[in-house]
Amino acid sequence: MKPALIDFQNIRVMRGEKFALDNFSLRIMPQEHIAIIGPNGCGKSTLIKTITRECYPVQRDNSRITILGNERWNVFELRLLLGIVSNDLMERLRGEPTGREIVLSGFFSSTQIFANHHVEPEHLQKTDAVLERLEAMHLADRPVAEMSSGEAQRILIARALVHDPQALVFDEPSNSLDILMQHKLREAMRGLARSGVGIVLVTHHAADIIPEIERVVLMRDGRVLADGRKEDLLVEDRMSKLFGYPVEIARRDGYYHIW
Repeated sequence: MKPALIDFQNIRVMRGEKFALDNFSLRIMPQEHIAIIGPNGCGKSTLIKTITRECYPVQRDNSRITILGNERWNVFELRLLLGIVSNDLMERLRGEPTGREIVLSGFFSSTQIFANHHVEPEHLQKTDAVLERLEAMHLADRPVAEMSSGEAQRILIARALVHDPQALVFDEPSNSLDILMQHKLREAMRGLARSGVGIVLVTHHAADIIPEIERVVLMRDGRVLADGRKEDLLVEDRMSKLFGYPVEIARRDGYYHIW
């Protein structure tokens, strides 16, 4: 049996003076499609930073954290096994990198190609292949500064995919996208899920949860409020409790919409 992609048991993670994750437990298997949903401030961003080893849990006797079966990781090796699609990454890009350069940087866990990086012919071949796969070859030579939010998002997905990761982690992927770009993003996510890539979606928008995602985790105040089948959890009473506001839910073509 393969080890879990992530296995967090009773972890506590502090951000400043407060626990952003408190007695938090979550187990996700490779190639699983899962959505983690909750209001702003519930600890979703801290969870992602804990997965990528930017944040570390407080040491406790009854606490355990493994990623792909290992407790200790070289961070750069770990980042080659996970593909992260985050708006935070786009904000850290500097200069005028082109789409191809951003995708190539995924091989080096960096935000651009630096002088110490050695780009091999196979890197270029894989970069162009993933750009073709995502129908983004027309963005290869375009500076990111000249891209729309949707085009830049597609380049970030290509960067996350280029090194054949075991799973993709999407962090609030539809933020700043218009309706058309949201649709294209979700269609891209559906294609990836159907190809067998693991999907971990972290969001506060229920409409981002593509039909291929069957498991949902509800987060609030740094804890798991519920974990189970999408059909059981994306219901009005649970969503109202999660967001602290009476909501209505509609379902159409496998998607859920909350207002």
